[in-house]
Amino acid sequence: MITQEDNSRISRKEALSLFKNADLLGLGMWADMARKGLHPEEICTFVVDRNINYTNVCINKCTFCAFWRDADDADAYLLDRETIFGKIEEAIAMGGTQILLQGGLHPNLDISFYVDLLRSVKERFDINVHGFSPPEICYIADASDLTIRETLSILKSAGLDSIPGGGAEILSDRVREVLSPKKIKSSRWLEVMEAAHRLGMRTTATMMFGSIETPEDIITHLDAIRQLQDRTGGFTAFIPWTFQPGNTELEETGRVERTKGRTARTSKLRVQSPATAVEYLRVLAISRIYLDNVDNIQASWVTQGLKTAQVALRFGANDFGSTMIEENVVAAAGVSYAVSTNDIIGAIRTAGFVPAQRDTHYNLLRFF
Repeated sequence: MITQEDNSRISRKEALSLFKNADLLGLGMWADMARKGLHPEEICTFVVDRNINYTNVCINKCTFCAFWRDADDADAYLLDRETIFGKIEEAIAMGGTQILLQGGLHPNLDISFYVDLLRSVKERFDINVHGFSPPEICYIADASDLTIRETLSILKSAGLDSIPGGGAEILSDRVREVLSPKKIKSSRWLEVMEAAHRLGMRTTATMMFGSIETPEDIITHLDAIRQLQDRTGGFTAFIPWTFQPGNTELEETGRVERTKGRTARTSKLRVQSPATAVEYLRVLAISRIYLDNVDNIQASWVTQGLKTAQVALRFGANDFGSTMIEENVVAAAGVSYAVSTNDIIGAIRTAGFVPAQRDTHYNLLRFF
């Protein structure tokens, strides 16, 4: 069994060794102990929200994404205000306290679109707007000839409350050059998050793994998050989730063959297999152990399903994420787990935890 003799922080070298060599159950037990140290009350939280993807038009055209469309595609869209308002009304009627507002990088939108959208939402609804991931923020800034800080200040004044961690994928530019060569580099993703934290905005951090990254890349990603959190303390949670290859360019052009401790890109045109539950739990556990300064680790039932998400609660996770009244991006890759609030409550309770609804900032709203 893996043990930690003291409370000292593990190094990158130690984390990489654990990732490659540790017994999975021993690693899970260590992560579970780390979770208990931060959350001894055995409460598992979730938020009731709706993911509103205001457009699927995107100039980045990432190889791992099945959601994007060109502006002239038959199924390209940009939601009008009334449609967005209707979605928010439905979310509030279902107990929602947050909307996750994000979309592609639409070539015809400028900062006035986002400001008007935020103001119109806030005029009508008392709801937290968790919106616009770092690639969107950078795109808005560049299109408007503004700095990132200026852009964030304008959006915050218009009604943006917090920022999701989308667009991180793996914070290794070697990986990003293959997965998303048109997307912002790792340094700009981190720059947006630091600027947001300095303005008093809280954000989440994510990691998409299971594509072409190595264990070294995963630890590099975690270390970047930990270092920024040391400086700002602005991340509320970390959410690792697995690449879903269905309907993506990456599925069509190649696959990753996993070997012990490393991955290798093949030249053969074969379909990529999603990361297994065992691989997911290993990454989740390492995340909980390494990110000692991030309070919350979120299980991804959206990509893993309820059963694996339940197991994740014993591998370091303390949060079940969102009820996801609506989800479009992962669903575009052919993965769709439909669950209700009662399903989430039941899954948490069956796993031995007390279910509790939270808000965006992890304030507890009610217990079940």
